[in-house]
Amino acid sequence: MSKDVEDSELADVAAVSAGNNYEVGNMVAEALSKVGRKGVVTLEEGKSAENSLRVVEGMQFDRGYISPYFVTDTEKMIVDFENCKLLLVDKKITTARDMINILEETIRGGYPLLIIAEDIEQEALATLVVNKLRGSLKIAALKAPGFGERKSQYLDDIAILTGGTVVRDEIGLSLDKVGKEVLGNASKVVLSKDSTTIVGDGTTQEEVSKRVVQIKNLIELAEQEYEKEKLNERIAKLAGGVAIIQVGAQTETELKEKKLRVEDALNATKAAVEEGIVVGGGTALLRLALKVDDVKSTLENYEQQVGADIVKRALSYPLKLIAKNAGVNGSVVTEKVLSNDDPRYGYNAATGTYEDLMSAGIIDPTKVVRCCLEHAASVARTFLTSDVVVVEIKEPEPVTAPNPMDNSGYGY
Repeated sequence: MSKDVEDSELADVAAVSAGNNYEVGNMVAEALSKVGRKGVVTLEEGKSAENSLRVVEGMQFDRGYISPYFVTDTEKMIVDFENCKLLLVDKKITTARDMINILEETIRGGYPLLIIAEDIEQEALATLVVNKLRGSLKIAALKAPGFGERKSQYLDDIAILTGGTVVRDEIGLSLDKVGKEVLGNASKVVLSKDSTTIVGDGTTQEEVSKRVVQIKNLIELAEQEYEKEKLNERIAKLAGGVAIIQVGAQTETELKEKKLRVEDALNATKAAVEEGIVVGGGTALLRLALKVDDVKSTLENYEQQVGADIVKRALSYPLKLIAKNAGVNGSVVTEKVLSNDDPRYGYNAATGTYEDLMSAGIIDPTKVVRCCLEHAASVARTFLTSDVVVVEIKEPEPVTAPNPMDNSGYGY
């Protein structure tokens, strides 16, 4: 039932998730075409009323913040810095005293600071967290990606991207003696629990290109496939770039709503790339409902069979609800769809027609459909195993008696 998503279908997936907004869908698809299906796409607030897309130097790697106390957005649990400085250290940081010069410069400059080091021991980390919570510092820290020699190479790549210098003893740089001259620059950094995205400021294009050539030369000399794979991974991170979708709007309320729609579209598209797509509009779930009878025949007792019937009804409900919201009879639509054995045949609520939904662009990411089923089953399981469930019942609003002296309704 599920199939791999083609490039031409990415815009449809994004548009459906953005509320049938094909401008957003095309922009998300264009962003992925520029940085690759596994490339990095981020969102930011635009400076005009229109959406726009730009691709800049940047990289993403699988390392998140060391401490959740660094987060700046508690709703999304991320660190989000703009016009950020980076301190790159190729060793463990054991005490905050070693960073006193850098930290004083950071406080005076008023800029955010991201520290990437081999590790940060508890004493130094506690000092950073306390100063962040007090508001003295805009700061975050993470462990450098990779291990051993590969970790040092990643730090060098980040230094090339940001125009900074890696602090390491081998080149005579001591952390307690360096100042802001070793700091790199990034127009934006975003850290989650598991990953970090660094967006360059556009001033290091030539250096990045030279670095890519150096790594390509190393690939030619490498003998082991594993080594070649890791080198290619470094090139992809350095040269792939980061696509930035700038969301524009007239008002703050509109901006928030549009940003959520674009974010939904982007997440849906990434889900489609990961696990493929199925026919949308509730049709895939309806077709799955037909398979429940085969499962039901293998069940041993009556309670299990009742459970199967509940699942079957639940799978057919989304299409009925879509039809109802479109102003038509859900049961009639369901019968009409099931009368055709073509798995792509379904009801297009936007046009009120029955057609090949895959060709019409009515498609859902398989991962989204799967997660919906898993979460629904989890909620149902919680209800079944609960002794008491508390529900909120809205009380009807009291009807106030009309004022006999009020003549406003008579047009006098």
